[in-house]
Amino acid sequence: MEPATRRVALIGLGLVGEALARRLVAARFEVIGWDVAAARRDALRAHGVAMAASALDAVRGVGHVVLALPDTRALVAVLEDILPALERDSIVIDTGTNDPDRVVEWAARLAQRGVSLLDVPLSGSSEQIGKGEAVAMGGGEKRAWDAAATLIAAITPNAFLLGASGSGSRAKLATNLLLGLNRAALAEALVVAEALRLDIAQFLALVRRTPAYSGAVDAKGEKMRTRDYAPQSRIRQHRKDLALMLQAGASAGCALPLTRAHAMLLDAAIAAGDGDLDNAAIIETIRRWPMPAPLNEA
Repeated sequence: MEPATRRVALIGLGLVGEALARRLVAARFEVIGWDVAAARRDALRAHGVAMAASALDAVRGVGHVVLALPDTRALVAVLEDILPALERDSIVIDTGTNDPDRVVEWAARLAQRGVSLLDVPLSGSSEQIGKGEAVAMGGGEKRAWDAAATLIAAITPNAFLLGASGSGSRAKLATNLLLGLNRAALAEALVVAEALRLDIAQFLALVRRTPAYSGAVDAKGEKMRTRDYAPQSRIRQHRKDLALMLQAGASAGCALPLTRAHAMLLDAAIAAGDGDLDNAAIIETIRRWPMPAPLNEA
């Protein structure tokens, strides 16, 4: 990697952005950061991230730009903002879970200016990202992917280029759909295990040895058991992802009945004030869920 490309602009310093910043600094990248929240800017300075005066200033003279933004609206707003300062042959790496159609539109728009956009969403909590355990699913031109390979490898060794622009974003929606349902199923199983007076620690150990096991058991089982909802990923953010999944499903002619039920659970969680808690807190929604009428088994 050429010296100029060791300078990376990182825009968005929330849970994911902070995890990315720590990994890039540890890999000896010079990271120039920006976030709309002053508190996030102050927090990241302590971890070796230089702060720009604005998102526009952050990307000046930088070969790679990493975006860790909360939603598609924020992505579009930032791209509009930084567009005048993006240099020809620079590479923008979008790590968020965003609308694939908008990502494709922006990839074409940036290509007209000689700038490459890779959609590289990450599967994993901020804790898993920080440990290098996330999985990166990429969409975009192979030339740009290869040029950004050193930076992507610094984020995670588990990286896959899946196809043209938008492919990573589409894969992330399908992956997050399964991930969310696994969490919800685990939560419901723990609620019934509690009600049946099973020892939950023993039950989790048992599940790890059965075909019922999923990664959600390791990622969220203990948090659910101990009611530790300090956010590694937030209910409100996953609900945003579900909206994109349902939109994509409708466009593709898929009904997604389980995802619709999951969305209902998350809506109830947000209404109860749990939106900014970790996704493990879905178990509290299931604990609170009213009993339906008895099933007619006749």
